[in-house]
Amino acid sequence: MSAATVSDGRRPRRARPGALLRTAPAALFGLAALAGPLLAAEPVDKPVTAPYGEAGADALLGGDQLGRDVLSRLLHGGGALIAGALTVAAVVTLLATLLGCFAAVSPRTGRLVERAADTAILLPPVLGIMLLALAWPGGGRLAITVAAIVLGTPYAVRIVAGAAAPLAATGFVEAAVASGERVGHLALREILPNLRATVLALFGLRFVDAVYVISMAGFLQLGPQPPEADWALMIRENAPGILLNPWAVVAPALAI
Repeated sequence: MSAATVSDGRRPRRARPGALLRTAPAALFGLAALAGPLLAAEPVDKPVTAPYGEAGADALLGGDQLGRDVLSRLLHGGGALIAGALTVAAVVTLLATLLGCFAAVSPRTGRLVERAADTAILLPPVLGIMLLALAWPGGGRLAITVAAIVLGTPYAVRIVAGAAAPLAATGFVEAAVASGERVGHLALREILPNLRATVLALFGLRFVDAVYVISMAGFLQLGPQPPEADWALMIRENAPGILLNPWAVVAPALAI
């Protein structure tokens, strides 16, 4: 049986138009965040109002703690976050997919991956991010991205391995084993094509998780540093003046 055919003999269903419509708002918002610097009316470091100035014609969302345009900083602050989350999601999904498929068809590899994943999952995410970010020379966004990949991969591997295990016991895989196919062929040509839905769902979940992880690190000032425009930093910096200009905190919080 072809590797593109699932175990019950049916081919994977094509994406429905409804699924595209459901993902369109998120895709448009992501594109707007990436293109934000081109839409900003003011530089991110130029004061245009009084500190915590109210929303008005000169600043649609008012000013922050230094009088900088909140809207312009909001438009500048999402690109790096979205790009970092996409990088984390892509790398974690790729590593988890490869390791999970090999773990399903190779008992020795499966036991090793399972033990390593179980050990890594025991480490609290916040503590792990702090340790890796503080130990990384210079810290910054790269340290947070690497930490999110290292801490997110073990859990994702368990998901893929669990979804791949039933496929490893199906007839077309057993036929491939009987014909003498190697482990690499079994994992990449027989198992992987039948995990499309699992891999896509995992990518979406890892992206959402990466947004929160990177934002949390930014709020703790483990990644981007002031005066850089960053949504999480905007929340932290403007929290003391939330009663004077709520938009300085509410807008980046809603964006995240």
